[in-house]
Amino acid sequence: MDEKNKNISIGGFKLKTEQKGTSVDRFNEIAEKVRDKLFKYYKPNDILIDLNKKGREYVYAMCSEKISKIVRDGEVEIKDIPTSRLIESIVSEITGFGPIEQLLNDDYITEIMINGPEKVFIEKGGEILPTDISFESEEQLKRLIDKIVQPLGRRVDESSPLVDARLPDGSRVNVIIPPISDYPVVTIRKFRKDIFRRDDLIKLGSLDDKTADLLNLFLKARLNIIVSGGTGTGKTTFLNFLSTMVPSKERIVTIEDSKELQLKQPHIISLESRPPNIEGKGEIVIRDLVRNALRMRPDRIIVGEVRGAEAFDMLQAMNTGHDGSMSTIHANSPEDVVSRLIAMVLMTGAKLTEKSIASMILGGIDLIVHLYRFEDGSRKVGFIGEFIEDSESELGIKFIPFVEFKRTGIDEKGDVIGNYNLVYPARKLRCYKKMELHGIKFNEFDRGKDYEKK
Repeated sequence: MDEKNKNISIGGFKLKTEQKGTSVDRFNEIAEKVRDKLFKYYKPNDILIDLNKKGREYVYAMCSEKISKIVRDGEVEIKDIPTSRLIESIVSEITGFGPIEQLLNDDYITEIMINGPEKVFIEKGGEILPTDISFESEEQLKRLIDKIVQPLGRRVDESSPLVDARLPDGSRVNVIIPPISDYPVVTIRKFRKDIFRRDDLIKLGSLDDKTADLLNLFLKARLNIIVSGGTGTGKTTFLNFLSTMVPSKERIVTIEDSKELQLKQPHIISLESRPPNIEGKGEIVIRDLVRNALRMRPDRIIVGEVRGAEAFDMLQAMNTGHDGSMSTIHANSPEDVVSRLIAMVLMTGAKLTEKSIASMILGGIDLIVHLYRFEDGSRKVGFIGEFIEDSESELGIKFIPFVEFKRTGIDEKGDVIGNYNLVYPARKLRCYKKMELHGIKFNEFDRGKDYEKK
């Protein structure tokens, strides 16, 4: 076989290195005919109702029996294609998620990107890779989309061509269809079933032992922490990791657009926003939930991500004694966090100057943990630092890094390597006084001297 036409196996499926063959086309054509016949006996919506009420095994048996009868009666000529293969393909689409079922079941895949029926990409190990998986037609892809959104009372059509949804396992789904796009596009951010813990992140090189120990001290001192970073840097994953260090005796309220945080403490209240229904009513936004959380006597409030007007309420909470709060924000640099938060607060229509909002940021946020994603796909803590007053800047605020990842090169495997270094003495941190109020001192840390050197 020509080297460039080899299929390279990646975790149970193959990278796409050659065009779809005629045998695959013929199977897809016959499967489509059998499916059409099946849908004459059982309407797709009725099957979905049975699936929700009676379960997958019932629907699988029902459809398998009918497909076998269609083939036996010669309603569709299948030639040399095994009936069992047709049943598995068709019924797995009906009861599961068809061509992408195996991708959803692969725990190492973090993202699935469907660009029309013939192009399916995945993110695995931080890399975006093409696969040999495809849909038989655009209609099959549309059926998958309907299956995702219908149980949620949502719809996708020309009048509503984009939607956010969630799979039963919690994975986030974004769908966009023509005329907004050239073809249906589905992006699935998979829901990780287990939390990355300290040893996992250290093994991945996302942080080191000393940095993990420091973060534990910051959590014990109830510092208000914002995890920032660009797209795909692992902000939610890192927020989940930080949550593992929150004491079990605390009452924690989590607020999210779609549930991704996986706190294991016994006293958790999870709140989730709700989109409007088909009539455009019933919407509950993150800001509503943040306001309500303040009345729930929380020890900590954790907002999955601030992206709008809720930033104002979160900053107010942080400035009025709700210590230990945490959230994530999309920002390309720690300095960018300030401009992003200012823009979000101004969305509320509040009659505040940018400088007064910067003052709220300075008073409310104790610590910034900024994440980077490198070219090898690795995600690392780039900076840990805080905001300080700066009379020379226009807004009167400046970011000072405390710990910084210093890149030293690339190893023989192509992985980015480096070290975590102190770039600002711990005893000079603004939050140092707050830590002492909570009885946390760096000299209690067995490697504290490493962090106190000038």
